[in-house]
Amino acid sequence: MIELSHITKVFNRGQINEVTALHDLSLQIAEGEFIALIGANGSGKTTLLNIISGAIRPSTGNIIIHEADITSLPEHKRSRWVARVFQNPLAGTAPDLSILDNFRLAALRTRPKRLVIGINERFKTEVRDKIAGLGLGLENKIQQPIGSLSGGQRQALTLLMSVMDHTDILLLDEPTAALDPKSAEVVMQTAERIIREYNLTTVLITHNLRDAHRFGNRLIQMAGGQVARDLDTGAKGTLKLEEMYGWFG
Repeated sequence: MIELSHITKVFNRGQINEVTALHDLSLQIAEGEFIALIGANGSGKTTLLNIISGAIRPSTGNIIIHEADITSLPEHKRSRWVARVFQNPLAGTAPDLSILDNFRLAALRTRPKRLVIGINERFKTEVRDKIAGLGLGLENKIQQPIGSLSGGQRQALTLLMSVMDHTDILLLDEPTAALDPKSAEVVMQTAERIIREYNLTTVLITHNLRDAHRFGNRLIQMAGGQVARDLDTGAKGTLKLEEMYGWFG
């Protein structure tokens, strides 16, 4: 599904503030895998997600998705496969538009500009049904501006919007970091359900080691721009949370 081959990313090359964020990193992610990605600040986690999404290009190396080299493909053209949820609940939505209008934009994410999805009763019912599954009581508030919602509500809706159009890969960039514990639990349960239902290949960045231990079928720890530990389903299943805390001293 995703193959990263000898990826290096250098920022500010040749300058006094030159930083190597990723160093000769190679990684294969199989279809349907759910990876929990952990590591200290500066270990290269977000740079890795940016490389996969196309937000930045590697200095060297290649990125393969569906056996096609997409290294030079810009971010907007990767949206046919890749959806992303950011740490900031304000990102990725149009705050002044209604919940319904935001879902309509999400449904058009990869469609040709000439194709228009109208907001008819069938579409409204589909949106209400999806939102009702969250249990947040928002299904009858679809005309409300999405910017008026709490961070947890907005993040949960963003997850639903990520699968309104075709998606193979879901990138979760610390999606609960700005949320209270109750909202964070709703978001993670929603993510887990969507990932399972749509068989998404997923990479979750988190600093919450409990979430990293609980969610996903593969665990990767990064350090110094490289993969320090890579635990498959079996190894992750026997891993104790206390061991993970020990990795960070």
